[in-house]
Amino acid sequence: MAEKILVVDDEKPIVEILKYNLEKEGYRVITAFDGEEAINKVRAENPDLIILDIMLPIKDGFAVCREIRSKWDIPIIMLTAKEMEMDKVYGLELGADDYVTKPFSAREVTARVKAILRRSITKEDHSSHGQNKLMVGSITVDRDEVRVYNQGEPVELTFREFNLLVFLMMKPGYVYSREQLLNQVWGYDYIGDERTVDVTIRRLREKLEINPAKPDYIQTKRGVGYFFRRR
Repeated sequence: MAEKILVVDDEKPIVEILKYNLEKEGYRVITAFDGEEAINKVRAENPDLIILDIMLPIKDGFAVCREIRSKWDIPIIMLTAKEMEMDKVYGLELGADDYVTKPFSAREVTARVKAILRRSITKEDHSSHGQNKLMVGSITVDRDEVRVYNQGEPVELTFREFNLLVFLMMKPGYVYSREQLLNQVWGYDYIGDERTVDVTIRRLREKLEINPAKPDYIQTKRGVGYFFRRR
């Protein structure tokens, strides 16, 4: 069955363009035109991915993203205005998986959607990696159940946070540049600043490290990138 995508924007022409192009690619598309309707559609339809504009009536996209993240683990792509750079960072800090800047091409959005729905590490053939559980120190990742535990307690991660953590843990000690992480984990040739990786790393540290400012696990190689520390 085709994946279901919720498109949320108060500009009807944008919704219609995205709906047309996504349906042409075989996706099922449902729509909402304000923040409250978006939450109701998520509750009723349980979509596989959400495209969410920031400037919405009733509840803005930030409030919607925050509420979704508190209840559901659904990938979110946020639509941001070109001049509002801080909106991108704030959206990522709230748990969005990606963002697209307006004005955008429908092809770009479709590529991002495909990348997110295709690149979930949990859907890969685990036999090629030889293990479904990753354990380092107090952190355990169960790739079959898509769960993370720290000192035996469950840790709630977003789709992107989970995939990034698994990717780093699969090759501890190997230093990846931001560009490599964007290509391998985000799953496309990224165009724009690389703060997306920095924000996601910071969120992972806040959720997993005893002292995020002095991390034990997710390390920075200054001037190069990030790696998961060997134990």
